Amino acid sequence: MIVHSREPYNAEPPRQALAGNPITSFESFYSRNHGPIPELDADTWRLEVGGLVERPLKLSLRELHDRFEQCDVTATLQCAGNRRAGLMEVRNIPGENPWGPCATATAVWSGVRLADVLAEAGLLSEAAHIAFAAADVSQAAEPPQPFGGSIPVAKALSGEVLLAWGMNGRPLPRVHGAPLRAVVPGWIGARSVKWLQQITALSEPSANYFQAVDYQILPAEADPHRARPGDGISLGPVALNCDILRPDGATPLPPGPVEVTGYAFAGDDRTVARLDVSVDDGRTWIQAELDEPRSPWAWQHWRTTIELSPGETVVTARAWDSTGALQPESPAALWNPKGYDNNSWARLRLMCRP
Repeated sequence: MIVHSREPYNAEPPRQALAGNPITSFESFYSRNHGPIPELDADTWRLEVGGLVERPLKLSLRELHDRFEQCDVTATLQCAGNRRAGLMEVRNIPGENPWGPCATATAVWSGVRLADVLAEAGLLSEAAHIAFAAADVSQAAEPPQPFGGSIPVAKALSGEVLLAWGMNGRPLPRVHGAPLRAVVPGWIGARSVKWLQQITALSEPSANYFQAVDYQILPAEADPHRARPGDGISLGPVALNCDILRPDGATPLPPGPVEVTGYAFAGDDRTVARLDVSVDDGRTWIQAELDEPRSPWAWQHWRTTIELSPGETVVTARAWDSTGALQPESPAALWNPKGYDNNSWARLRLMCRP
């Protein structure tokens, strides 16, 4: 793993670890944290469900297993800071991790539908948002507080949103949120809260620092240290994105044909419709072979073959989604003080030896 910080632990795999793997292993799944990883006892742990509900609940892991239908969802999670390093090349972003293109991964998640648990609690008509509260406490928040966030009720009641205790057919690892985490497919990873302890139905979005203040796209001239609720655009669905996984650009290649592979992800309930690759800075494009998604909530891998000549070649990739939208061309146009949502065209320099 490429470790960006030890405490809190933040790390992503190298490009090659994701290449050719539509389902990501535990060992290669990125880890984004805002505080120390908590150690919770699954036997004594309880999930509290309250707020604007008719019947507040307090559920053990066994009760979740026994009282609700179990299901699996294949879903990609992507950090809102994925590819931040590309924005840092435009202009420095102090205090933020320089995430490359691999703060994204896909797993088969196992658990129960959030909608079923909310139905058991009985949502009141005035409930418009569902808030999650975790066990990890972040010193980065002002004031220090447990990590949290919220999603609109309409998303919460969608059948794909899970309370997950399993990952890739095995118990959820501690680093990925055991004993229970939220999985909100198609939305930024920050909304898939780990180490879940409380679910609260609210009339307004959560006031948690990481919902109200932190995960916002601020104006370029804003000071992120003075940001207040409403100063920026609150992040939710993932923006259309793609990147190149193999070759990784680290090793010179021989001249001739080389296969280029990568991932593309549309976010929310969209799919990727087309993936283009260029070796001449966008003057001409090759349409890549694009895999079908394993679910409506999963990334799609792609591949094509290019011809390398001695010297440097810059490979560019861009994705179109099922609405006809195209990724923006330039990271300079997307720069923001927190370095979120860099979904500009992917570019990778390859060196070809004589």
